[in-house]
Amino acid sequence: MNKTVIALLFLSASVGISAQNSLEDFRKQSRKEYEDFRRQVVKEYSDFRDRANAEYAEFMRRAWEQHKSMPEIPAPKPPDPPIPPVVVPKEEMDKTPEDKPVPYEEVIPAPVVIEQPKPVAPVPEIPKPKETLFSFRVFGTECKVRLADEDRFRLTACTEDAIADAWKKLSQPQYNNLIRDCLQLRTRLNLCDWAYLLLLQKLSSDFLGENSNESTLLAAFIYGQSGYKMRLARSESGSLFLMVASRHILCNIGYYVIDSENFYPLNCREKKLFICNNVFPGEQALSLLIGKEQYFTANVGSKRTLMSEKYPDVTATISSNKNLIDFYSTYPQSYINSDATTKWTFYANTPLSQSVKETLYPALSKAVQGKSEQDAANILINFVQTAFKYEYDDVVWGYDRPFFADETLYYPFSDCEDRAILFSRLIRDLTGLKVVLLYYPGHLATAVKFSEMIPGDYLQVNGQRYLVCDPTYTGANIGMTMTGMDNNRATVVFLE
Repeated sequence: MNKTVIALLFLSASVGISAQNSLEDFRKQSRKEYEDFRRQVVKEYSDFRDRANAEYAEFMRRAWEQHKSMPEIPAPKPPDPPIPPVVVPKEEMDKTPEDKPVPYEEVIPAPVVIEQPKPVAPVPEIPKPKETLFSFRVFGTECKVRLADEDRFRLTACTEDAIADAWKKLSQPQYNNLIRDCLQLRTRLNLCDWAYLLLLQKLSSDFLGENSNESTLLAAFIYGQSGYKMRLARSESGSLFLMVASRHILCNIGYYVIDSENFYPLNCREKKLFICNNVFPGEQALSLLIGKEQYFTANVGSKRTLMSEKYPDVTATISSNKNLIDFYSTYPQSYINSDATTKWTFYANTPLSQSVKETLYPALSKAVQGKSEQDAANILINFVQTAFKYEYDDVVWGYDRPFFADETLYYPFSDCEDRAILFSRLIRDLTGLKVVLLYYPGHLATAVKFSEMIPGDYLQVNGQRYLVCDPTYTGANIGMTMTGMDNNRATVVFLE
């Protein structure tokens, strides 16, 4: 090899090494700039949050204004007496219904789904060499957060200054990891706003004592830091209460109107309260829409076998999660825009739990596989019509009580609204078809938008054809309106 070639090779290697060193230097510089930027952003967020909490605490020291409670808004009762279920005459069961448009009076749009609140600023994690975990259970589900004995605190009194001092203590960095852990539990357990609120109450009660002023303040602090709109209130007798703002009415709970917005005090029967009306940046009222399964630990009780009368092969033995059922029992009834017919959207738009799907859907999926939309819908509707025992809510519960789909599959009795909600869930999950609820005076049914032409009673809604499907008209095929219904007063309720 001559000297020229050796020189060129040496020069090439030197250039390569130099380029590699330059690239590595560039990467190091970029990483440093990114870390500097990240630290600056975190510091700015942290400073903003610290200022917000400091201002909040100082505002607390001012005299709280006294407000009078508004009377509870009762859960909506059906405006008309319930219509008893009807069994279709045998000679009508397999008859093809006449294709006939039916009138209706009103259309209720689907509710608007709002993203869950976020903290006003990201809560920085505080690295510690060793963390103490506090364990508690909510609806049978074990939860752990970073809390130690030294994190307990006591209110010296239920006064403005004492509460402000405690709030300043809670605003210290040592509680950052607790807030982060609670938000991570909300994500991991897929909790809706109501479930998250109950989780914070259970955590605080277990850590600081049930119904204590300290537990109320801790729950309020985490709830507010999580981005939710809340207010603190105290009674003349020295009790502290957490008040929550809600996008939807919380029935059967007395409320207070503050700046034209309803706030609901939890676990409170007081008629007058002194309220701290301080606003936290970016706060957001809770929503009662669930829209997703709550991941509570499975607690499977007794099994239940359900069978269709017309299609006896459609049989399933299901297992329900008692922890989920217990959670649903806490759910307050509600409605939107002062319209009681919207109450069913909260139930019908909530998905069926995975544990029930795993025991129910294989049998139903097998039954409808390869079938036309008409045959599949007839199989599903007969299952809902005949696999459950009908009974009025007043007889079983003493009041009107709509069911989530999981509850209809768990409890021994159901009525028309429960069956309509369940059928709307099954038809959407198993066929992908769109469905609306159809409310007649005293009765709830459904109507389905089929992609194939099926004769029967139908509604023309927003230019689309929806065929009447009644899960309570026992033995009736799709397309048949239960006898005695007043279509001129029917309301169409859209679902997601």
